Amino acid sequence: MKKYFITFLPLTLLLLSFAPADEKVTTTSTLNSVTVYRAGAEMNHTANAYLKQGNTELKIDGISSYPDLNSIQVKCPASVTILSLEYGNDYLKEEDNSSVKRLKDSLTIIADEIKKIDVMITSQNELLDVLKTNKEVKGSQAGLSVAELAKLMDYYELKSIEIRNRLLLHNSKKNKLQNTQSRLSQQINEEQKKNTKTGGTLTLQLYVAAAGNSKFDVSYITRNAYWTPYYDVKAADIKSPLQFIYKAKISQTTGIDWKKVKLSLSTSTPSSFGNAPLLKTWFLSYIDTYGAINKSLNKINTIPGIAGASSELSEVVVTAYGNRRDGKIEDAIYIVNGNLMSKSEFSKFTPQAIKSTEVLSPSDAVALYGSRAAGGAVIVNLKDGLDDYVSVSESTLDITYDIDIPYDVPTNGKPQIATLKETSVPALYKYYTVPKLDKEVYLLAEIPNWQTLNLLPGEANIIFEGTYIGKSFIDPASTSDTLNFTLGTDKRVIIKREKLVDFSSIKFLGSNKLQTLAFDITVKNNKKEAIQIIVKDQYPISSNKEIEVDLLENSAGAVNEEIGVVTWILNIEPGQSKKVRISYSAKYPKNKTINFN
Repeated sequence: MKKYFITFLPLTLLLLSFAPADEKVTTTSTLNSVTVYRAGAEMNHTANAYLKQGNTELKIDGISSYPDLNSIQVKCPASVTILSLEYGNDYLKEEDNSSVKRLKDSLTIIADEIKKIDVMITSQNELLDVLKTNKEVKGSQAGLSVAELAKLMDYYELKSIEIRNRLLLHNSKKNKLQNTQSRLSQQINEEQKKNTKTGGTLTLQLYVAAAGNSKFDVSYITRNAYWTPYYDVKAADIKSPLQFIYKAKISQTTGIDWKKVKLSLSTSTPSSFGNAPLLKTWFLSYIDTYGAINKSLNKINTIPGIAGASSELSEVVVTAYGNRRDGKIEDAIYIVNGNLMSKSEFSKFTPQAIKSTEVLSPSDAVALYGSRAAGGAVIVNLKDGLDDYVSVSESTLDITYDIDIPYDVPTNGKPQIATLKETSVPALYKYYTVPKLDKEVYLLAEIPNWQTLNLLPGEANIIFEGTYIGKSFIDPASTSDTLNFTLGTDKRVIIKREKLVDFSSIKFLGSNKLQTLAFDITVKNNKKEAIQIIVKDQYPISSNKEIEVDLLENSAGAVNEEIGVVTWILNIEPGQSKKVRISYSAKYPKNKTINFN
């Protein structure tokens, strides 16, 4: 990791820094790459600006809201001298979040609609109250005829139904609007979390020796980012190797969204407090392959002394690729993964998608592809699978995963999932049960030499035979030679532990009591293939000299006398059963009670 130091500027430069700036320039930086550590991240920006000669104040926006100020480093052209640097946040700057504005406008419209419906509901309720108040027949109306009374009742019934139906419609519409209102409010809260800050600003006081376009590289450490490892562990069946899929959960609240950035994940932790720098292994990697191809093809048709020839070459060997037809030199053809492709089609591939290239001379190309390759051929192999996109760099103290695929990580603190690596390892599958504690039979996978997997502590999703089983935890701190995974329970292997009444008894021997217990453990294999199962049970260990314990029977199981555990390793064919027995006794004073069951 880079280290940053503060140096004292010469007196003349200090004096220049007090001179008023002739020019004030503002530019926005672009985040290019981020190295995320287990705690913290190193962010690398670039910014471009046209600067006039003299003293200039340059403001660079788009910096994280939470940088470690001691770690900020700015690189600039030799013609530009940095006199001073200042970091700050513009808290008055309004965030440009058009999606939130549209959602809030919709929320306002819905609130107005709900108010209108409330007015209609109130009006209809008042009409219903009037109808209820005047529905009684009394006074001069008491002498109404039967026909007039029936007509009046029909009127009240009709109006009552009409008003109640309108109330029903209004309330239904109001409920729908309120549900929409609630969802909009939740979405607004979600959107507002995505940009918790507007980002920070670097203010540089510069002395520019010569006017022109200048590029600035800005890097710093921020504590508001981290990644945690986790895994998918898959097994198709008990005869297949175990597949490990390395994944990472990346979270950041740096105040700026990471958009299409190159990510590197490191297992180390950054430090910017003056520790001496240490060199890490220098790994070579591919650069812009497509650009290299074009440069190579251009050299094919370049003659020394003609415009476009490289002035850096002292000697140039010119090879005439292609045949001249009608005064034109034919272009090379592109063979991508064995398929013929035009130059325009090939140009649509990003450099990150190219695994390897090979340029063939016209004679070699014609021999392979015929006259269409008279201008030469470019053989291109594209990356296939995750391993081609993620390179792993391992040093003594840490591991770094470099991801070629650009990633988006919003500044909302929510984990973004990145898949880093896939690998398969041989495993030994065994069934395991402790029927005294649990009536289930568990499938275990044992992995020898697991240290070569470079595992980190983290959760693992266990998937067996295409079914999600549950979660486990990988602990690389284990000192065991094998790593064990529980792949879930198997209902097709049945275990039963039953107490044998005829072999269990309590006897009195003088002042002592002799208590004996016996259990039969039966394992039945209902699977279509043979299995190996580890069965464990236990007998008590005495912690008092008055209590004597004897293991009477163990069915040839392996006995660990220190902890009182008996282990059987059984091989059972399909459809068969096997039975083992454990029996033990304890002699103790008859006036005492022990926890023997």
